[in-house]
Amino acid sequence: MNSVLALARPELLALEPYRHAAWLPSVTRLHANENPWADPDDPTGPPLNRYPEPLSEELRAALARLYGLAPAAVLPGRGSDEGIDLLVRAFCRAGQDRVLICPPTFGMYRVAAEIQGAGIVEVPLDAGFGLDAAAVRAACSPAVKLVFLCSPNNPTGNSLATSALAGLLDSLAGRAIVVVDEAYAEFAPGRGLLDRLPRYPELVLLRTLSKAHGLAGARCGAVLADPAIIELLARLIHPYALPSPTIDAALAALAPERLARSAARTGRIIAERERLAAALAGLGAVQRVWPSAANFLLVEFREAGAALAAALRAGLLLRDFSREPRLAGCIRITVGAPADNDRLLAALGELR
Repeated sequence: MNSVLALARPELLALEPYRHAAWLPSVTRLHANENPWADPDDPTGPPLNRYPEPLSEELRAALARLYGLAPAAVLPGRGSDEGIDLLVRAFCRAGQDRVLICPPTFGMYRVAAEIQGAGIVEVPLDAGFGLDAAAVRAACSPAVKLVFLCSPNNPTGNSLATSALAGLLDSLAGRAIVVVDEAYAEFAPGRGLLDRLPRYPELVLLRTLSKAHGLAGARCGAVLADPAIIELLARLIHPYALPSPTIDAALAALAPERLARSAARTGRIIAERERLAAALAGLGAVQRVWPSAANFLLVEFREAGAALAAALRAGLLLRDFSREPRLAGCIRITVGAPADNDRLLAALGELR
């Protein structure tokens, strides 16, 4: 048995996964209880009266090429959220095991743990929203099976220091799975921790096509990890997790010409992020604009309620974090199209 699986729920190691109908699309299918007729008004593409491939190997290979990994190290799923849920179910026994989170951070880590009945250990980020690696190490008791980190972090926008992450991985080897959520990695310099995966079998990365690739409505993401972890998670994932339209949309987005367009759009968003940050910092209503390596900005306002109301009057919806611990007065602002950003600046510029 791969040593990293010693951290998994032991009862799952012998789990027989659901046996879906055989996948032989070249022959007439009378084995999966499908409707034999497609509706002529269905969208173009694979007929929706037929189940999709249980795990699309074509999509898996395309994602592997995107991230520079072997297909065996990739599990496609419904956004990053499905990966979070699968990991908690695979490694945490209800009422016994725990996950460690570093708030303020993405709320789904806590939700997935609570649904599973896993305990939660909190080690807050430091005053500048950096990782307190020493405190994380100290808090990792044998009950902690998963450490969830987000880089760039949502909602603060900053990347966690690679040196701190590497040191933590070294110190937790064999003790816990370290999950680094890189949903916003394309908006930050470098390749994130992709090149570290072969060195650290306990490292799991979460990626998504929702952000930089513009497929939030299609819901497609990926877990990237040691093949032993991927094989375990594949036993737990729902049959036919990705519908045919999602698979088609993802494959189209991963074509070379579409990837080039996505890279160009990402560059425009980064430029707009810097322009918007500088303009917001000059407004009287703004106390602070936190540095960001994502496609959003965390902004502290003198009166968060007034800022939210002004944006709404201008037809713009922002995300209020002002009541969250350590985020008093803070609003998260997604970087929009230039015209939308200008409209926001005009609305906020009227506040005093």
